[in-house]
Amino acid sequence: MTYYIGILDGEDDVWGVRIPDLPGCFGGGATPEAAIADATSAAGEWAAYMMKNGYPVSAPRTLKEIVADPDVEFKLGTEIVHLIPLIINRNRQVKANISMDAGALEAIDAAAKHRGLTRSNFIVGAALEKIAVET
Repeated sequence: MTYYIGILDGEDDVWGVRIPDLPGCFGGGATPEAAIADATSAAGEWAAYMMKNGYPVSAPRTLKEIVADPDVEFKLGTEIVHLIPLIINRNRQVKANISMDAGALEAIDAAAKHRGLTRSNFIVGAALEKIAVET
């Protein structure tokens, strides 16, 4: 999986993440976690759009390269660096067989039903959220 450097800043209930290697790509939210999840989604959409329209997607730079770039503003002490995974929606469904405890499956089904989601949508959403927040 490819990861890009994201720069997180904000306070209280206004947070943002900008991704210097993906020009114009950013995310926002009421919490740092929400901003990171939004940036992860935006990065995938940004890359899919670029690829669909024949534009190159730049390779991610290292933190050292980004900090040394005079065009990238980074405020040490007030901004935080976070890795943003590049997850591109391929717009095709694939079947996957997974195993889990029956009690866990019951809890997943109950939570999915409560939210009006299918089991698959719930599991994929939870997995992508975990990937976005824990990188």
